[in-house]
Amino acid sequence: MATDLYAVLCVSCALLLLFYAWKVVNIALIRPKRLEKLLRQQGFKGNSYRFLYGDLIESSKMIQEAKSKPINLHDDIKTRVISFFNATTKKYGKNSFFWLGPILTVILTDPELMKEVMIKHHVYQKPQFPNPLTKLLAQGLLTYETDKWAKHRKIINPAFHLDKLKMMVPALISCCEEMMGKWESRERSCELDVWPYLQNLSRDFLSRTAFGSSYEEGKRVFELQREQIELTVKAAQSIYILGWRFVPTKRNKRMKEIDRKVQSLIKGLIDGRVNAMKAGEACNDDLLGLLLESNHQEMLLNGDRSYGMNIDDVVAECKLFYTAGHETTSVLLVWTFFLLSLHPEWQKKARDEILQVFGSRLVPDFDGLNHLKIVTMILYEVLRLYPPTVALIRRITEDTKLGTLSLPKGVHVLLPTIMLHHSCEIWGEDAMEFKPDRFSEGVSIAQKGQGIYFPFGWGPRTCVGQTFAMLQVKLALTMILRRFSFKVSPSYKHAPHTVMILKPQHGVHLILSKI
Repeated sequence: MATDLYAVLCVSCALLLLFYAWKVVNIALIRPKRLEKLLRQQGFKGNSYRFLYGDLIESSKMIQEAKSKPINLHDDIKTRVISFFNATTKKYGKNSFFWLGPILTVILTDPELMKEVMIKHHVYQKPQFPNPLTKLLAQGLLTYETDKWAKHRKIINPAFHLDKLKMMVPALISCCEEMMGKWESRERSCELDVWPYLQNLSRDFLSRTAFGSSYEEGKRVFELQREQIELTVKAAQSIYILGWRFVPTKRNKRMKEIDRKVQSLIKGLIDGRVNAMKAGEACNDDLLGLLLESNHQEMLLNGDRSYGMNIDDVVAECKLFYTAGHETTSVLLVWTFFLLSLHPEWQKKARDEILQVFGSRLVPDFDGLNHLKIVTMILYEVLRLYPPTVALIRRITEDTKLGTLSLPKGVHVLLPTIMLHHSCEIWGEDAMEFKPDRFSEGVSIAQKGQGIYFPFGWGPRTCVGQTFAMLQVKLALTMILRRFSFKVSPSYKHAPHTVMILKPQHGVHLILSKI
């Protein structure tokens, strides 16, 4: 009897091992080869599949090589920030693909196909990285899909209505005044790396408007999340072995430790706010308060707590505020400063418009900011040339037709934002030049109606916070241009690179002069 049971267990274990071995072979070898054949039959070209690693080794080498040296001020930044994708399309043409390990990824450059991908977000969803630890950085609205995404979007939307954003202008003004006070304490004309100042400014913006606290109080969360970003990028670029997250490596332990600390800090903020709401205190003058109020109203309206977000959901959205909220603002500001430093004529036009709209008033108001046409054109052009997210990637969840293409479930599609934004076919022969007046009659006219402009995404999943980000940048630019002029320092090294979003690797050194 015992011998028979032992034999059954041995056979069961052997069958289980065979099943998993077949699964691994299928994922790592058979399926990639089948997909490659299918794509080549449809006219696509790319490197032949290399077992398990795909193009990861080659792309990592190109990324490191690109980061090793700066480029000239007017060089094409694509050679540095998307070096591998750029090289792939140059080598194989517009219909090309590459390998994220065993995952076949198609590069799309047809604007109409890209629009279809972003509209059909139920079919083309955010990718799921093999390493589960990458999810520790941030979940929330940015990563959720289908019903959960729709629920969170509905609850979060009210926090970003214009009437709510108006209330935040005084807090934003205070943040700018503090930063400019530090600048004004220096000599009349001085060299300054504005990048760390603008990072701190955007963090202060977010802390005060999202959580009602100063940057100093929220500093620990920002520091932890910044470290988590670096660890997440390294994890995402590595081959993941099933179960590796449980191995107590230095990186794995640190990522989990950071997550515990961030969770604890944010839950403390939320608990304090919930207790204040229960005590009848008004707490709806910042994003966290507005989010909790909207969540509460949604549950009351439907008479069921399942229609709202639980505490873990709220924590996830707050982590997303911290991670994504301040990054977009700071990079848009820093590249705006850089480009206006190279183009003093547009710096002057923006300053003249600000003086015309606000006159002698040193403090801008919400309505006046909406009348800054030239400033808006400048920001659109900065977002075109230096989009925060240089490429989007989506995972196909079912066998589907995309134009004339037949794409099977599991294939990824890459939407290279920066390639479309720099395309001469869409923007004209001057596509690589800084010309804000191309937006004088709107985005559609600027791209001759045939392209796609999506610095904040496109379609149903357009970034919910884009109006908030633009408000922050307009206000900061308005206040700074009234008091300072700036030009590029001789010590500046032009080194845009991508760590989640497009950042200056060596800072942005400018010569600031008081007006």
